[in-house]
Amino acid sequence: MILQPKSVFDCFAQVNKVPRPSKREERMIQFLLDFGKGLGLETRRDEVGNVIIRKPATPGMENRPTVVLQSHMDMVCEKNADVAFDFDKDAIQTYVDGEWMRAKGTTLGADDGIGVAMEMALLAASDIKHGPIECVFTRDEETGLTGAEGMGSDFMTGQYLINLDSEDEGEIFVSCAGGCRTAATFHYEEETTPEGMFFAELCIKGLTGGHSGDDIDKKRANANKLLVRFLYMQMKKTTLRLADIQAGGLHNAIPREARAVVAVPFAQKEALRVDWNLFAADVEEEFRVTEPSMQFLLESTEAWPTVIDRNTAERLILALQGVDNGVFAFSQDIELVETSTNLASIHRMPETKTIEVNSSQRSSLLSARHNMSNTVSAVFELAGAEVFIGEGYPGWKMNPDSQLLKVAVEEYRRLFGKEPVVRGIHAGLECGLFSEKYPQLDMISIGPTLRGVHSPDEKLLIPTVDMVWQHLLAILERI
Repeated sequence: MILQPKSVFDCFAQVNKVPRPSKREERMIQFLLDFGKGLGLETRRDEVGNVIIRKPATPGMENRPTVVLQSHMDMVCEKNADVAFDFDKDAIQTYVDGEWMRAKGTTLGADDGIGVAMEMALLAASDIKHGPIECVFTRDEETGLTGAEGMGSDFMTGQYLINLDSEDEGEIFVSCAGGCRTAATFHYEEETTPEGMFFAELCIKGLTGGHSGDDIDKKRANANKLLVRFLYMQMKKTTLRLADIQAGGLHNAIPREARAVVAVPFAQKEALRVDWNLFAADVEEEFRVTEPSMQFLLESTEAWPTVIDRNTAERLILALQGVDNGVFAFSQDIELVETSTNLASIHRMPETKTIEVNSSQRSSLLSARHNMSNTVSAVFELAGAEVFIGEGYPGWKMNPDSQLLKVAVEEYRRLFGKEPVVRGIHAGLECGLFSEKYPQLDMISIGPTLRGVHSPDEKLLIPTVDMVWQHLLAILERI
């Protein structure tokens, strides 16, 4: 497979050499500053770490309105458990698999490294017609949108903005959901392990995972909910004791793995194994289409001297069983998820004797998002946990009179002889925050086809990069 356009993939290779975990983007910030200054272009960063590089119009197009191209510089850092990789030091190892580009056991970083690469290629090019452009690179999009949130209202000056953070070529996004995080903290005491207990580590892994917004309606299993489902049934049936739980990861990813260390009396040892195997068979049948690679592991382990106190463990398991997860409502206006929630992570923190639970709620309606967060919060409050609901980020409402959308649709039709799909997305885009700070901005979001984002299965459909590139250049020449 030939990587075209070469300039974009060359820039993507450069980007993937630079470590850029969310909230730790300092090296990427410096890389972009050096890149812009090396081209002799006006380049600066703001107080929170966003970078802007301005490029003048090509001859004859000086009177065109300024267009902002925007992508985020950070990436989700997920890897398979058996892969040795340090996201703070190592370069992403990419390879071509047919028409797809993948990474070796880690996230690829095409979300949104490929958007960054397109901006870099445009800035470095000398043969592309365009009016004045501002290339903006925001930080920390994946774990809070804090780059866009902290941006001043005078950082960008353009009339139009093209966000390059979408994941479906042929689709032009014109609205997005807002979201927020709801966290619960359970305080526990350590109790001496009763005599005669059998300890086992339960592990569910190999799930598909994915983006907790864009993939929430695809009936993919949530590893956390599956593990808790079994714990709840065993708690009702046996004298189960919980020693440890480490489940899920990032707040914006559907969890792929979940583990717990439990103890039952030796007399119930074989019953635990039998119930685990029966449970695995039931769940494998339930998710036979979306989770063909799921694994259920039960391994005996050394006895722990202490376990979580019974009262806290029971309250935790009851709350996690009862808390909502998945799609809550579909939009009444368009064919799209309106409101959802994702149980993202459950982690025992031995140093503070707490169990921290994180979840995220999304909705295109602010009132519905508040209701979803309150619904989740109420379950944890009933269980005696301390609950925190974040401020969240706003959604982005469609502009029915968008001139930029009109041009984008016409140019797509001219280039490819077919109609693009114009739609919203059930995920957070920085356009929501931009619409608050820059209400005059006319915005769209486009991007090449990505699958498996926020997981080690992330892959980029190579031919779609050139299609988006052609579309982008046509819009810039026309607008």
